[in-house]
Amino acid sequence: MISGSTRLVALLGHPVSESLSPRMQNAAFAARGLDWAYVACDVSPGRFGEALHGLAAAGFAGANVTTPYKEEAAALVETDLASVNTLVFVDGRIVGHSTDAAVLDGIRAEQAAVLGSGGAALAFLAALPGARWFSRRGDWPPVVAGVDLVVNATSERDAVLVDLRPGQTLVDLPYPETATGRAGLEAGARVIEGREVLVAQGAAAFLLWTGEPAPVDVMRRAVGLPS
Repeated sequence: MISGSTRLVALLGHPVSESLSPRMQNAAFAARGLDWAYVACDVSPGRFGEALHGLAAAGFAGANVTTPYKEEAAALVETDLASVNTLVFVDGRIVGHSTDAAVLDGIRAEQAAVLGSGGAALAFLAALPGARWFSRRGDWPPVVAGVDLVVNATSERDAVLVDLRPGQTLVDLPYPETATGRAGLEAGARVIEGREVLVAQGAAAFLLWTGEPAPVDVMRRAVGLPS
């Protein structure tokens, strides 16, 4: 039940209708007994800045930013990052963070490759200094021989983008599963699918907004993952 005292958090992107974030975050707020609510807002091209400042004026506690606005958001808020996916509204300020690469916690890789040209790719490149970068705007197709970790930060679901081998790890951002992810599993690679990425970044965002640790098991169940 949303009341006059409910703290609000938004998802800003285009499109957002398929996002699992509202289901996941609202389950997390309920599990922690917080009077908070998370709503998805489909922002038309050219109106992101207007939407962003509207949330701040309306007293929202925070927001997530998704495709295609992560880089634009970084240019409009307080941050040193090139791409942000999490915003905190506090005392008239809008502070930008990136939790996109939170899934990398505990993953070791001597050589990494990042595929994609959007905000998520930039976030993973920042988290993986020295990673090879492949995008259709530059170096393509990707060559990942000798790479320990591959991050698929493209939106491609139907084409197999790389040939993986046992011993390699794929972080596959799109969900549901992709052709690249399925091919990787069949080849014996470790595949971390998009819902795992979503839960990791969502848990980190939850902590930034509320100051409380996220109920990760609840969030996993909310998106259909085992807890």
